[in-house]
Amino acid sequence: MKRCACIDTLYTELPFEERIGAAKADGFESVEFWDWRIRDLDRVKEVAEAAGITVSGFNGDADFSLVDPTHKEKYLAALRESMEAAKKVGAPTVTIHSNALGEGGVVVNHYTELSDTVKLCSMYDTLLAAVKIAEKYQIRMNLEALNIKVDHVGNFLQTTQMAAEITRLIGSPWLKVLFDAYHMYNEGALSYQLETYFDQIGHIHIADCPGRHEPGTGEINYSSIYKLLERRGYEYRVGYELFPETDTKTAVAAIMKD
Repeated sequence: MKRCACIDTLYTELPFEERIGAAKADGFESVEFWDWRIRDLDRVKEVAEAAGITVSGFNGDADFSLVDPTHKEKYLAALRESMEAAKKVGAPTVTIHSNALGEGGVVVNHYTELSDTVKLCSMYDTLLAAVKIAEKYQIRMNLEALNIKVDHVGNFLQTTQMAAEITRLIGSPWLKVLFDAYHMYNEGALSYQLETYFDQIGHIHIADCPGRHEPGTGEINYSSIYKLLERRGYEYRVGYELFPETDTKTAVAAIMKD
């Protein structure tokens, strides 16, 4: 597997830029992080190139929401900025969400005043325009559904089915689904979801549940999931967006075990 370390959750005992080389030394093929706007991208690129590791991507949206039809132009403008940032560091992907996320991943606006119809149509319309931008930059977007029980109350995009059906309808190779097993544990049947929507999966996030720690600390049977990915010939990255139960060294040992 192409293992990718989220360096906003792993190696946090180190200064940010030192985490890149540490991930490479531990055997990760690439790194990802959340907010590119608070990082020195020139330095990130320099350190990653020196370490011989790829920057897989980061969040491509900012303060605007796909589900808000009044945000369309502002969302697309922010996406272009993220594409420029990704191009600078050589990242092949950016992650996008249905709702704007604030500090700690809190959903900024639940949009209770908007119907599901308006939200879906707004997502579809804005994504149609977004894939043209992604194609221009040759940088893929990965659309991520989130759990609303623990981490992201009020988020509209909550299921693999909804994410995959909208990406299928748009039908662009520049738009895939980010399948986060920790988030989607709340919908259950993880292997079924992966099998059913495998053609739409462009990135995977791994953390055990409950707790959001490394594999083996919770209830998810990751050995089974890895076997499924191997059997299906999964070719994209597997990102470890998890908070170590004790420390990074212990978490990495668990990650590299399978």
